[in-house]
Amino acid sequence: MGPLHGLRVVELAGLGPVPHAAMQLADLGADVVRVDRPGGAMSELAGAVDHVLRGRTTIVADLKGAPGREVVLGLINRCDVLIEGFRPGVAERLGLGPEPSLERNPQLIYARMTGWGRAGPLASVAGHDLNYLALTGVLHALGRDGTPPPVPLTLLGDYGGGSMFLVTGVLAALHDRHRRGRGQVVDVAMVDGIGALAMKFWAMRGAGTWSDARGSNLLDGGAPFYDTYACADGRYVAVAPIERKFYGILLDRLGLADASLGDQYDPAAWPAIRAAISGVLVTRSRDEWAEIFDGSDACLTPVLTFGEALVHPHAAARSAFLTLEGVAQPAPAPRFGRSRLARPAGPSERRDTPVQDVLTRWS
Repeated sequence: MGPLHGLRVVELAGLGPVPHAAMQLADLGADVVRVDRPGGAMSELAGAVDHVLRGRTTIVADLKGAPGREVVLGLINRCDVLIEGFRPGVAERLGLGPEPSLERNPQLIYARMTGWGRAGPLASVAGHDLNYLALTGVLHALGRDGTPPPVPLTLLGDYGGGSMFLVTGVLAALHDRHRRGRGQVVDVAMVDGIGALAMKFWAMRGAGTWSDARGSNLLDGGAPFYDTYACADGRYVAVAPIERKFYGILLDRLGLADASLGDQYDPAAWPAIRAAISGVLVTRSRDEWAEIFDGSDACLTPVLTFGEALVHPHAAARSAFLTLEGVAQPAPAPRFGRSRLARPAGPSERRDTPVQDVLTRWS
């Protein structure tokens, strides 16, 4: 089975990065048991089942009462990893903080997720992905100069800076446990993870090659060879030939190879280059350009909707998507040479599992 086959994980139900991290661990073969509150077992979103909950067993327990707390402590006795995303102090008030958990199971990896971190003036303040991005400088770096920063999908904070760092921390702590024989607490804050994700841009800033002026830099849409362009049908293509040899292929296929546009990396030439590229791309439809550039190294691709991405030939050839309970969704990733990733169970297949069933399975 998956490379994490045999790993036992308890997920204390929450929103955003914690269930996404649990999905990642389950996709990789871990046996994940989600402990949800009464009435919240399926985490309804806009009337639909949340398929981020795929691949694990769900039990129901009221953590505010002694019986529910004892259920979780019983699971802690048998598991390898516990992940929670409560505000600082909540797990401790419930009697499920690191101290009693590690006392029961010294080999436990106790992984915690917060937005602001467990210390600092904002530690106990509510926040969401957009707020965390705002205070790290990343939100300001997005978008065009003279317009409000755009509201991005919750990928950078919740998932990039949150769940993926939680998974990384869990795997690192498991490696350390293998060497030292003891578990530990993994403390993940989304603001920290976002900062680490943005390291390249901090490095460029330190080198004097990144400006705080939005839309003026190499990788923020300032460069005409790293941007999106409208086509004749109102749809878009993404243009990203950063290297000179790829940029040359782009100009050749656009019929601009002989145009006097100036040097690719000279910002003074960028307005003329942008005008030339946009003037050509607007003469054909997105799909016409996709066909013209298909298979080339010009780094031009159509900007697809989710529905279009689902049926794109490249995705189909890689079996990049699967359907669970009638819902199309990305397949587990990454892939492995020896370990086989199993098809995950749908979120309704293991709902409201009796606690005793889990305890028997983990005995």
